[in-house]
Amino acid sequence: MPEIFDGRAWVCGDDIDTDQIYHGQYLPLTDPKEMAEHAMEYVPGLEDFVKKVQPGDVVVAGKNFGCGSSREHAVICLAENGIACVVAHSFARIFYRNAVNLGFPVLECPGVKEIFENGDPIRVNPATGEVENTKTGKKLKGRPISGLEEEIASAGGLLKYLAKK
Repeated sequence: MPEIFDGRAWVCGDDIDTDQIYHGQYLPLTDPKEMAEHAMEYVPGLEDFVKKVQPGDVVVAGKNFGCGSSREHAVICLAENGIACVVAHSFARIFYRNAVNLGFPVLECPGVKEIFENGDPIRVNPATGEVENTKTGKKLKGRPISGLEEEIASAGGLLKYLAKK
């Protein structure tokens, strides 16, 4: 995992559930590339997300991001679109665990969505928890990714991490 993520912010609100991130009607799809084509299309204001997202971009969210069902698809479709990480005020427990288990970085940072607008340049340092809007210079410090989470992400997910043990 890179030490620092630099990209553009994709901002969404509170209580974004997994059905908004990856709608249940697409559950029969199994190819991650096909799944990625439907990421975030039910999130208000981000319906055209997949047409504009670029590798290295970051999803910025409010409270309880990823609530709802336990589907891993929500994490997979974000990762497959090249999202570097998700920074949110807080996460639903199951989304957070799925992200960690799949080796996808997630960072809790209270108040983060208030300092970004869609498209703002964002810099995230997962090791320190620092998040910066490089356009405005506003900075926040969230909870850094733990050493174990970093090891799992570097291994490519929990199963690959356990296979090395």
